[in-house]
Amino acid sequence: MKIKTLEDLFKHELKDLYSAETQLLKAMPKMAKEALNSDLRMGFEKHLKETEEQAERLKKIGEKLGFAVTGHTCAAMKGLIEEAKDMIAEDAPPEVKDVGLIAQAQRIEHYEISGYGTARTLAEKLGYADVAKVLEQTLQEEKATDVKLTKLAVSQVNEEAAAQ
Repeated sequence: MKIKTLEDLFKHELKDLYSAETQLLKAMPKMAKEALNSDLRMGFEKHLKETEEQAERLKKIGEKLGFAVTGHTCAAMKGLIEEAKDMIAEDAPPEVKDVGLIAQAQRIEHYEISGYGTARTLAEKLGYADVAKVLEQTLQEEKATDVKLTKLAVSQVNEEAAAQ
């Protein structure tokens, strides 16, 4: 896809986000399975369901605007997931690995926050107020997940790892 207009860029951003979300749908169960801390594991499982909804929203946005959000691979998410796989493969105490999993998850969340913020702003500029509202909803979910991960790290997981 050649990007010549703001509309082209907006479609590219949506495709990138869809690819990111669908890649996460495959990676998150592995992260959940690896988590020792039950709150972390449940958080990953809850966010997996949220990610399914977010991917579906992107698909509906594409349909509404007359294009498919498929057919693109988000290289950045591919790399972030590769780093998460490396953390899973580490021969570290499980409590320490949980801290690493949170770090990887937050890198992913920050990427998504950036992407959804950009897409929302482009939607507003292009006059797609209803689409911008949907993207804002997802943006707020991603920010909330990041805050939950921070709270979990500070209140439990970092302490558990430090005790090792």
